[in-house]
Amino acid sequence: MDRNFWRSGHTPTLFCSFLYFDLSFMVWYLLGPMQVQIAKSLELSTQARGFMVATPILAGAILRVFMGFLADRVGTKRAGLIGQVVVIAALIAAWQFGIHSFAEILLLGVFLGVAGASFAVALPLASRWYPPQHQGTAMGIAGAGNSGTVLAALFAPVLATAFGWQNVFGVACIPLVLLLITYSRFAKDAPGDFMKKNVSDYLRMLKDSDAWWFMFFYSLTFGGFSGFASALPGYFHDQFGFDPKTAGWATAACVFAGSVMRPLGGVLADRIGGTKSLLVVFASTSVLIATAGFHLGGSLGALILFIMAMLCLGAGNGAVFQLVPQRFSKEIAVMTGLIGMAGGIGGFVLAASLGAIKQATGDYSVGLWLFSFLAALGWVSLSGVKERWRASWSAAMVRV
Repeated sequence: MDRNFWRSGHTPTLFCSFLYFDLSFMVWYLLGPMQVQIAKSLELSTQARGFMVATPILAGAILRVFMGFLADRVGTKRAGLIGQVVVIAALIAAWQFGIHSFAEILLLGVFLGVAGASFAVALPLASRWYPPQHQGTAMGIAGAGNSGTVLAALFAPVLATAFGWQNVFGVACIPLVLLLITYSRFAKDAPGDFMKKNVSDYLRMLKDSDAWWFMFFYSLTFGGFSGFASALPGYFHDQFGFDPKTAGWATAACVFAGSVMRPLGGVLADRIGGTKSLLVVFASTSVLIATAGFHLGGSLGALILFIMAMLCLGAGNGAVFQLVPQRFSKEIAVMTGLIGMAGGIGGFVLAASLGAIKQATGDYSVGLWLFSFLAALGWVSLSGVKERWRASWSAAMVRV
């Protein structure tokens, strides 16, 4: 990595942004790896199970905008501290009082959405320290915090089997409290004044067609990543009879692939251009997911296909946020909130629809083919706007 990168920003803040994002994603995703055990305990249908794991994704998507407002008002560091305290309190309450119904698990999912909203704090906290030529790398490192889903997939089912799934909420508070202490000590807001955003700023950005394109593309890349991360434990259990622990480990392999590729995707986009990276991502993802819909090669074939697809989606996440600061450098906080919200909504729709389609048809194929079609649509759409982007951005001398 370029030595100038480490000199251009604030490494402790970048590290804290990563940790905050990482553990927040671990908690945000906590219901997914335990969905089989929770569904059995609460007697949930496949559709209800899918809605349960999708609820934190939707809540996180909506709350990202509000966290963006909060960060503008009190500072990104303080907003992160507030979010962490809320999540820890919710987990302690769930652990102490227990979860006894579908409604209660959905309520917990809403509070876990606050962890998902960390996106609107962690990325601007890191981004504001770095110049445009290093945005892809900085945002990729901070954004690699989505690897927290790997931790949840690896350990949550094992802990749930050993101690009961409700006690996992208490165990999760241990690393969160350590994070709170570290973050409060080492994270710093970037120097300089940043304009506070109002509702009118968000409405104004929604009048820009490029904002909608970015939202659509991220709803595919991050929506695909988060949606599959939540749905795959149930998919491997239903489709191939994996027990919760094995399903969690298979999902962890897929999620790890996507998480590793996010920072690498940012670096690659810095070197060859974000649009080129995204075109490869959409084409490859469409083919891989469509193939997975045919259930070729059994469980091993499915695992390989999803690992490869998540590699592509992770690279796509990094590529999108290599482009965002270049196109919207003065509106990065607003666009981070809007694009992050779109990504979360995409993940909610994917996770919820896969469960609903499985219950209605008895198979996941139709749901996978629908997502494959959307990825192909992403390729067609990006092909249509890339020339206009290159022409209009050329004056800023950025690589798209």
